[in-house]
Amino acid sequence: MSSYDDYSAAAELGQEPGGAPVRVGTVVWGLTVLALAALIIISGLGIVALNGTYVLIGLMIGAGAALIVGGVLSARRRDNNSTSGKS
Repeated sequence: MSSYDDYSAAAELGQEPGGAPVRVGTVVWGLTVLALAALIIISGLGIVALNGTYVLIGLMIGAGAALIVGGVLSARRRDNNSTSGKS
């Protein structure tokens, strides 16, 4: 399948070509893993002493809040793009 076929298939569906949308969960968990890795490196260098329990609780609260906010924003965007006329 060529890029022209991808473009024409996307045009028939009323979508922009270029791939799938970014998923909120993937971004949030990726940022969570990066933050945890950075905290481990900082703690290993001895710059600051971290309590592992508090770090994990903080990361999980932040990730959970980001997932909820991202899901709500995604749902609102989907509702705005619907063509059914329902509000």
